[in-house]
Amino acid sequence: MARRRVVIMGAAGRDFHNFNCLFRDNEDYEVVAFTATQIPDIEGRTYPASLAGSLYPKGIPIRAEQELQQIVTDNDVDEVWFSYSDVAHTYVMNIASRVIGWGPHFGVCSAVKTMIPSSKPLIAITAVRTGVGKSQTTRYVSRILKAMGKKVVAIRHPMPYGDLEKQACQRFETYEDLDRHQCTIEEREEYEPHIDNGFVVYAGVDYERILHEAEKEADVILWDGGNNDTPFYKPDLYITLVDPHRPGHELTYYPGETNLHMANLLIVNKVDTADPVKVEQVLDNCRSGNPTARIIKTRSVIRVEQPELIAGKRAVVVEDGPTLTHGGMAYGAGWFAARQAGAAEIVDARPYAVGTIAETYVKYPNAGKIVPAMGYGDEQIRDLEATINATPADVVVEGTPIELRRILSVNKPIATVTYELAEIEPGVIEEMVRAVVGG
Repeated sequence: MARRRVVIMGAAGRDFHNFNCLFRDNEDYEVVAFTATQIPDIEGRTYPASLAGSLYPKGIPIRAEQELQQIVTDNDVDEVWFSYSDVAHTYVMNIASRVIGWGPHFGVCSAVKTMIPSSKPLIAITAVRTGVGKSQTTRYVSRILKAMGKKVVAIRHPMPYGDLEKQACQRFETYEDLDRHQCTIEEREEYEPHIDNGFVVYAGVDYERILHEAEKEADVILWDGGNNDTPFYKPDLYITLVDPHRPGHELTYYPGETNLHMANLLIVNKVDTADPVKVEQVLDNCRSGNPTARIIKTRSVIRVEQPELIAGKRAVVVEDGPTLTHGGMAYGAGWFAARQAGAAEIVDARPYAVGTIAETYVKYPNAGKIVPAMGYGDEQIRDLEATINATPADVVVEGTPIELRRILSVNKPIATVTYELAEIEPGVIEEMVRAVVGG
């Protein structure tokens, strides 16, 4: 019987995991290509033979998603599997409508069948959209576990934007590890807070291997999810964050709605800065979408180091890149912090944007006057630095989770913003953590 010819659509993360779980060493299928989108410059690579397995001695090409129809036609493709996240349901079905018109079947992979079981208690932090507060929730849970005397290891959703062989299994414990692995701004945004809190974090490409390595040194594994993707591991406690700033998205974005339905605990975050009517709308959707889950409300507590740098000054605000790009937001913690600290003006950075940052504004006009902290490569980091320095402001309000000073030379003072989770009714998260971990 001929092998079924497959294309896996992705963005250098979930696509590789789905391949590893379902297609590697599976003689019924031949994956002719991955496609890539969302992240700049990740196409044109090869998924290496060392990761692809014995059926692919030359590896698997990674091509731009724009080439999908040509790939389907040239390779007589039988099936196309959609394997990336944080997109509207209509977006997925629009692609499906085109693909099935070209001839192949179109599908999405099972969340459950791509969850690897762990020998250790595993807590997963997920969301219905990117930018809801997964990282602060992961920090909150990790502190609970640390206070219980547990050795915590975090495993982060993949961001392998470089040499895939070298990035197959990465371990980060110090800032030197970040430098050694040549981490992008996006990677640093996720890894630095764990390191600052004294925790080891793993990431990479081969998540079965990563789990086995993490289990050697952990009492508890924390899955630190990316975008609104489902966990790569089978959780003992499944936590999903919901955003009242984007009501309705919990039911209309893929695969975030799956996280809503599967969660044991639904956290409606940022209720302190959201419209109460929208909070209630989201709560209603949580109750109807997952009637067995426990549902709580939390605040995202924003603090500014040296607020006097902002008061009465012109501020340029820098926010987490993915939140402003495919997350669709027009503001984040930095914007709220600038207003709370009394900035005289939030300066529009768009007229001063250069290179790839200017291109980002064109592609994601929702970002408005805020600077997205894009830094997927050296060129983009240089453009980010040039954009910030050219913007006529008195202070940079740093709403990203990293210290920009470590990687940029900025010609203005930087006011650092932090944000931490706070339960409206304290104790629920700890109660549920203890129930699965013991102690």
